[in-house]
Amino acid sequence: MADWYRLDTVRNVLCIKFYVQPNARTTEVAGLHADALKVRVAAPPLDDRANLLLIDFLGKMLRVSANRISIRRGQKGRNKVVEILAPGEEALRIIREWEH
Repeated sequence: MADWYRLDTVRNVLCIKFYVQPNARTTEVAGLHADALKVRVAAPPLDDRANLLLIDFLGKMLRVSANRISIRRGQKGRNKVVEILAPGEEALRIIREWEH
């Protein structure tokens, strides 16, 4: 397992480290950035718009409800830790594909 994500099996929570680049042309996964997964977000960092778009994007990509996704650290910065409650096998498979 990579250092940018881990599954807490006791709590059934997937923790993912992100480096977020706001104001991008499109919202997309852009590979690894140090010990985090880089995500470009097509929203400005104003009024929580980039955070909300990140949560929506992750929900769609990982096929989990957005209300099970929360930003645990880094609400105001580019480096964030996101937690996904009860991610399921499909979300874990998709996460592993993002490594490559």
